[in-house]
Amino acid sequence: MNELRTEHLIFPDWPAPSQVWAVSTTRHGGVSAPPYASLNLAEHVGDDPRCIAENRRRLTSVMGFAAEPAWLEQVHGIQVVAAETVERPVAADAAWTRVVSQPCVVMTADCLPVLLCDRLGTVVAAAHAGWRGLAGGVIAATVTRMEVSPATLLAWLGPAIGPDVFEVGEEVRAAFLALDAEAEGCFRPSPAGRWLADIYELARRQLRALGVAAIYGGDCCTVSEPERFFSYRRESRTGRMATLIGLQ
Repeated sequence: MNELRTEHLIFPDWPAPSQVWAVSTTRHGGVSAPPYASLNLAEHVGDDPRCIAENRRRLTSVMGFAAEPAWLEQVHGIQVVAAETVERPVAADAAWTRVVSQPCVVMTADCLPVLLCDRLGTVVAAAHAGWRGLAGGVIAATVTRMEVSPATLLAWLGPAIGPDVFEVGEEVRAAFLALDAEAEGCFRPSPAGRWLADIYELARRQLRALGVAAIYGGDCCTVSEPERFFSYRRESRTGRMATLIGLQ
């Protein structure tokens, strides 16, 4: 049986304090059948609910979660919730907590997962930053809810669509340039006459503008690595990875 093992998981390479744990899943280690093979963790994509439950159970077992992760109903918005208040999926795109053993989680399959913690290890957060949420201010909304100086925060950018394949229209470029005129360097012309966007660099610019200087990760491409990651843009009907953070 394809058991979930720690080598199937991605552990951020960042200098977070010892009481902060963080992890991002790949597509490996679950029981879902194609096109959700195999560790799909999302309930909204058409997968067998029994497979999703088993995949989540495996993640809980391997990571030793004491509480259920605060699964969200992500809507590409900027709503941020306290993870410990989530009893069933709520419409939100980020969660934060100061409660030990309460995992925050976001799910992605091309959108950008952003993890945040403070240097003292007192508060953590996870944000789902697709281009709409990023342009709407989901990172700023999350940082605000953490109620610590942004200068004390560390950020990790999890697996997302890479800058060589994230093709967008002029309306996306215009939305970001309206927020930050100097973000023009995050876009370059595509062969199809559109734009290739660097969602990682767009997020870095927003974090730095907020005062978050310690930024890590941002070196994967979900579209170009089919053996590791689900990708909605590549496959449309597919599973979702999870990126989680918590205090121990």
